[in-house]
Amino acid sequence: MDKISILGLLMGLVAIIGGQVLEGGDISSLFQPTALLIVLGGTLGAVMLQSPYATFVRGVRMLRWVWVPPPVDHLQLIRQISGWSQLSRREGLLALENIMGQARDDFARKGLQLLVDGAEPDRLREVLEVDINTYERELRMGARIWESAGGYSPTIGILGAVLGLIHVMENLSDPSKLGAGIAVAFVATIYGVGLANLVFLPMSNKIKAYIGRLVVRREMIVDGLVGIANGDNPRIIESRLQGYIF
Repeated sequence: MDKISILGLLMGLVAIIGGQVLEGGDISSLFQPTALLIVLGGTLGAVMLQSPYATFVRGVRMLRWVWVPPPVDHLQLIRQISGWSQLSRREGLLALENIMGQARDDFARKGLQLLVDGAEPDRLREVLEVDINTYERELRMGARIWESAGGYSPTIGILGAVLGLIHVMENLSDPSKLGAGIAVAFVATIYGVGLANLVFLPMSNKIKAYIGRLVVRREMIVDGLVGIANGDNPRIIESRLQGYIF
């Protein structure tokens, strides 16, 4: 569980609600179901309209990374690649075929298979980098739906404000309905801007940071496998891979 995400969201909410209280305002005035429906529904609809189905579903699934980051252990990966290097140095590249099943993901298994099949180092890197580029592009497209939500949300909030003002203008003869309409108008703007800058854009940036870590992991695998294919000393391979960690 990523505690800093929870803490950051709570701090933002406390600051906004606390500011309302310190100004002498009523907390209940910030809770307007109508405004929330307009902003969330409108933003969701806009994001769905711009996104292919597979990209939208991928982006929704990636949302859990904000709270439960994908497991990436670079040190453990270095130890694993170092073990592959030592094994291939002792017994030859064909010995790696026996440990392919121990690889954590399909990408590593594909790289090991290419290595066992005798692919040249340059061709090995070329093939695997195509996979990395495709992998990164697909993940970033999924993360971009939350960035897009951060762009649409303030505009939808303004739309909610206009709808609220229209409701006010329609009921000028009935003062009892003016307060609700004005509340929806202003709170919709707060929801739109607040969700964009407190939720959607920060979530998008955090997901992108984790995508970067996943891509680095694959680049480390490629670098390690190319080093093994070149017959580099295991210590040199390990030292080079440690340069990816900061």
